[in-house]
Amino acid sequence: MTVQELEDEVWEQDRIRIVIRDASTAKVKTYCHKNAAQASWRITQFLQKRIVPLLNGQEVVVLEGNGEQPHGGRSLSSIRASYSPAND
Repeated sequence: MTVQELEDEVWEQDRIRIVIRDASTAKVKTYCHKNAAQASWRITQFLQKRIVPLLNGQEVVVLEGNGEQPHGGRSLSSIRASYSPAND
């Protein structure tokens, strides 16, 4: 799986926008989760449980709807809500 494919898969499955900071064409492990992460999870928890194990040391960040990088203590529900057009 490519970095771009992983970013797209996480968006489709979890409705969380991640950016993996890697300009190369490095491969990452396949995202095999069938259910979205719990809304109550914190960003740090989400990244550690689902994303970091798939990477080969690449840096990853979550972006909220306004394009900013929120702190790791924010809940996934608040991040998901930030993508809503009502929050513009």
